[in-house]
Amino acid sequence: MPDAIFADDRLAALYDHFDADRGDLPAYLAIIDELGATRIVDVGCGTGTLAVLLAASGRTVIGADPALASLGVAERKPGAGRVTWLHAGAAGLVDAWAGREPADLAVMTANVAQVFLSDDDWTAALRGIRGVLRRGGHVVFEARRPEFRGWEEWVTTQLPTTLEIPGIGPVERRFTLGEVRLPLVSFRFEYRFHADGAVVTSESTLRFRSRAEIEESLDAAGFAVLEVRDAPDRPGRENVFIARAVD
Repeated sequence: MPDAIFADDRLAALYDHFDADRGDLPAYLAIIDELGATRIVDVGCGTGTLAVLLAASGRTVIGADPALASLGVAERKPGAGRVTWLHAGAAGLVDAWAGREPADLAVMTANVAQVFLSDDDWTAALRGIRGVLRRGGHVVFEARRPEFRGWEEWVTTQLPTTLEIPGIGPVERRFTLGEVRLPLVSFRFEYRFHADGAVVTSESTLRFRSRAEIEESLDAAGFAVLEVRDAPDRPGRENVFIARAVD
């Protein structure tokens, strides 16, 4: 089940305001250009920022997400009509694809690849993605490097923040680091709506897999790893995997 920040209507409406910095996206746009992909599925598309950008360039784009609240935000964005939106998680892509042509490339940005906590869920996600790609198509995604131990700095970088949200009013966000039991790390965001005093929380857990684990899982799911790059906007912190679908 998606976290509340994506699935709760009140919180989904805040996402693009509190997480407005998408400095990660230019690297993905460059990779997609490099691979010559014209038919793309954005897996875990959330509020659709990348999907809308890709569609604006003339590509055929399918944005898939299991959170209806996030898809609702995505569908209201300028240019959203150029995107086909699917209510589906990675594991359910094949069933939701409904006879569409296979995609050239699947992409997962931000924390999407780390929300699959069990090995079974991660395997099902990769197989779902493989099932909608053409032979020779690509999957591109990022994952935080566990050796960097990024969660240790979250408590100093995720400071309480209050934003004035159009149509909603002031909203304060507070972060709390939860249990760290590697490879799992949990955390919570609390949102206080000043207009009515409501407090809504979102609990999240991420799975930190090593590069070797991810490469092995890709191989088992029918992908050949072509390259593992550093994330240019977060050097030393993340791996960006580029893999090709094989028989």
